[in-house]
Amino acid sequence: MNLPNKLTMLRVILVPVFMVFAAFSRYGTSDYNQTFMLVAGIVFAVASITDFLDGYLARKYHLVTDFGKFMDPLADKCLTTAAFIYMVADGICSPVVLAVILFREFAVAGVRMIAAESGTVIAANMWGKVKTVLQMLTILFYYFAAALGGPTDVMGVGLITQVLCWLVAAATVISGGIYLWQNRACFMQAK
Repeated sequence: MNLPNKLTMLRVILVPVFMVFAAFSRYGTSDYNQTFMLVAGIVFAVASITDFLDGYLARKYHLVTDFGKFMDPLADKCLTTAAFIYMVADGICSPVVLAVILFREFAVAGVRMIAAESGTVIAANMWGKVKTVLQMLTILFYYFAAALGGPTDVMGVGLITQVLCWLVAAATVISGGIYLWQNRACFMQAK
């Protein structure tokens, strides 16, 4: 396993670590823990950096693999979806936004499975990367702003995060539509 793939696997391993700290941060409640919120944000940031690094190293040193093309977007989905689930649980993100994200991810996964039947591996496109970056920036903003703002700035952090979540939903719809359109031939070839 090459270094970019190891970084991808590190991101997968960091998902449950992030989830533990996110679960115990309990933002917006009387049990709110700023330290856990900050640690969740730091773990998410480290995981996000591995997303940049694995792709950069794979392209620069010609270490792109089918495993990486498949696992990198899957690791991103696990990380960002977990974060959005906690943001919904915290009352910061609309369940509609989460539903849009999940629908897009299931649709894209379906296309990838159909393509894999014919031996084709479909890598993430530019729009998917834009969507992922916007998701990660929204999540980073939420965790760091909430940790640094503390329990006294719930409304300000919440309002900005909600706006960012709806922008994520729009980018998710656009990237999903483009992805499905670009790979529509997979549906024609499906048995």
